[in-house]
Amino acid sequence: MIWCGYPRKLKNMSIRGLKKKQPKTFKVKIITVDAEMEFSCEMKWKGKDLFDLVCRALGLRETWFFGLQYTMKGICTWLKMDKKVLDQEIPKEDPISFHFLAKFYPEKVEEELLQEITQHLFFLQVKKQILDEEIYCSPEATVLLASYAVQAKYGDYDPNFHEPGFLAHDELLPKRVLRQYQLTAEMWEEKITAWYAEHRGIARDEAEMNYLKIAQDLEMYGVNYFPIAQNKNHTDLLLGVDAKGIHIYSINNRFSPNKSFEWSAIRNISYSEKELTIKPLDKKAEVFKFFSSQLKVNKLILQLCIGNHDLFMRRRKVDSIEIQQMKAQAREEKARKKMENQRLAREKQLREEAERAKEELERRLFQLEDEARQANEALLRSQEAAELLAEKAQIAEEEAKLLAQNAAEAEQERQRLEITALKTKEEKRLMEQKMREAELIAVKLVKESDRRAKEAEHLKQDLHEAREAERKAKQKLLDITKLNYPHMVKYPQSLPTDRDANFDKGSVKLDLKDIDLKRLSFEIERERLDYLEKSKKFEDRLKELKSEILALKLEEKQSGLYSHWNEVLGSLDRSIGNTPSWMKTFETGDSLDINLQRPFPAYSLNTTSSWPCTNKIQHTVPVVKSSFEENSLVANSVGTGTRKQIVKVQQHDSDVIYI
Repeated sequence: MIWCGYPRKLKNMSIRGLKKKQPKTFKVKIITVDAEMEFSCEMKWKGKDLFDLVCRALGLRETWFFGLQYTMKGICTWLKMDKKVLDQEIPKEDPISFHFLAKFYPEKVEEELLQEITQHLFFLQVKKQILDEEIYCSPEATVLLASYAVQAKYGDYDPNFHEPGFLAHDELLPKRVLRQYQLTAEMWEEKITAWYAEHRGIARDEAEMNYLKIAQDLEMYGVNYFPIAQNKNHTDLLLGVDAKGIHIYSINNRFSPNKSFEWSAIRNISYSEKELTIKPLDKKAEVFKFFSSQLKVNKLILQLCIGNHDLFMRRRKVDSIEIQQMKAQAREEKARKKMENQRLAREKQLREEAERAKEELERRLFQLEDEARQANEALLRSQEAAELLAEKAQIAEEEAKLLAQNAAEAEQERQRLEITALKTKEEKRLMEQKMREAELIAVKLVKESDRRAKEAEHLKQDLHEAREAERKAKQKLLDITKLNYPHMVKYPQSLPTDRDANFDKGSVKLDLKDIDLKRLSFEIERERLDYLEKSKKFEDRLKELKSEILALKLEEKQSGLYSHWNEVLGSLDRSIGNTPSWMKTFETGDSLDINLQRPFPAYSLNTTSSWPCTNKIQHTVPVVKSSFEENSLVANSVGTGTRKQIVKVQQHDSDVIYI
């Protein structure tokens, strides 16, 4: 039992010991420019304990520039390092909020800011003060500072990555500058980007340092302003405390101080309640006294003056071993970073070159692929074109065959037309020759008709003269007979005497003359018959020509020469129209009736006194009369040109001779 109870007792004692060792804590929230942190602090911690905890958490070694600030009753106050946190006048809240900010500013940032974190915290705080218009900056300088801020945030400018509008959500310019110039956000971004593109190759810490180097030359950089008065009733001045000394400003001008006291020229600073006294190092110089609104303000001013004066004196002393180590480390870090930056720059350059080469290769590959695709498409098109050309060639071959066939047919048709044309020309020539022959025959017949008419006139005249002589002879014979042989008048059948013999001799002479007349009549009749025969032949020739012309006319209607043959027929008709009157009775048709008026006059031959005759004796010698009632020629054409000619010759009503 003893052994068992002993451990329980020991356990209770250890629990009570642990409870006693656990200190009481309170929560603190630390707000930096770009982050927030929470810590648990012990109740007995001083301000320095909390400050060191925050610096360790941030990795900050240059702690003398910073402090923990809080706001109490509208006054920004810094946490005291030598007093407990809870014993100071801090806000009663959970967690308690403090701002970790730069309390003192360096004179030359490039020489005094050794750590990168220190430089970064200063950069963020100064940037915020410029944007909040706590530090005045000209519009041109704000654009340049904004370009360095963009370089520190985004790195080198890449037009492919940093497209228009990439700064739309970043606050880079004070509102005062935006209000001062009526420019759009795109215009401001274009101006900032123009400067930003020139900072290529600058690292982030270098860009932040360039930002601070420009900002430290501003009039309001690192100055803490406090309202003061030369007497207790009026507040008409501003007291500014910075790394170089104390400055007195007018209430409306924070750029140019009315009076300045450098730290090297100040012997002592003291305050008594609201009164603050500045004693220059020169004892003969006037002591400057002023009044603040509250005692806390005087304490805050004195605290800032002491801190800035200590830093001012430290800068002008030999660096401590810690500072020397920090500077050596900073130099080594800068050299390492420089080499690293150079290496990175080379690698970046090589990477960019490799990327450009890759892009070139990709472009070339894409180009080759495109060319290959185009070549494949061209090949496909060529194949399609070849197939199409083959089809076209086949079609062309078929068309060529068809054209050759058509050409052959056209050649045959041309030859046929040539033959037809030659035949037509030959027929035309023959027809023209026949027409010329017909015209010659017609002219010849006209001449022959004229000649015959003239001969008939002469013969008619001769016959008339002969008949007149015959009539006179007969009359003379009758007169002689009546005178010499009166008995023969009553007795014509008695025998003649010697006187009668003489008469018979005269009768013989008369008969001889009659015989000549008869022979003449026979010759005339023979010539007339010859003329009729020639007329018949001419009629037959005309009918043949007419039939041939009509047949050719029907053929030429199909070959387009109808008008030519109309002219031929017209000329033939005109030639027929110019023939004598005895030819105008020839007409086309199956039969032809021709009445020809004989061109010989009728002779009244009376031979009753010469020899006895009767009225019904048929003479072998025809006597032609001139009238159409007594003398007519009828020619009938039957069948294919066979004609009957009936010639009726009548001397008197009782004397008819048929031939």
